[in-house]
Amino acid sequence: EVQLVESGGGTVQAGGSLRLSCAASGSTFDGYAVGWFRQGPGNERERIAAMHIRDGAAYYSDSVRGRFTISTDAAKNTVYLQMNKVKPEDTGVYFCAVRRGGFLLRLWQHYDYTYRGQGTRVTVSS
Repeated sequence: EVQLVESGGGTVQAGGSLRLSCAASGSTFDGYAVGWFRQGPGNERERIAAMHIRDGAAYYSDSVRGRFTISTDAAKNTVYLQMNKVKPEDTGVYFCAVRRGGFLLRLWQHYDYTYRGQGTRVTVSS
C-alpha cells in the first residue's frame, strides 16, 4: 500500500506562488501515474495536473495551464505542484493521487486512482 502525504498549502495573495509536495511511502512512484486534484466545499473534484512518472507525459486543466507545473524528484520520492500567478479561484483542498500501472488517461479522465492523500488547503486572497 502507498501512503501519500501532501504539504505546502497555506494562504497566499493573488499573483503569488506556492509549491505543494506529495511524498510517498510504501512504494516508489516509478511506473505510476500521479495527479493533483482539487476538492471543493461540496466535495466536488476538479482535475489540476497529472503526469506519467516514467515517460513524463503530462496533462493540465485549461484553468492552470501555463501557471502550474507538475514535476517529480525520484530521489525524494516526491511529486510537486508549482503554483505561480495564483488566483482566488485556485482556492481549495489539493490532494495527490496515484494510479498503479501508469494508466495516466484513466487517472486524468475518470479520477481512477488507486491511492490518494488527505490533501492540503490552499487559500488565495484577493
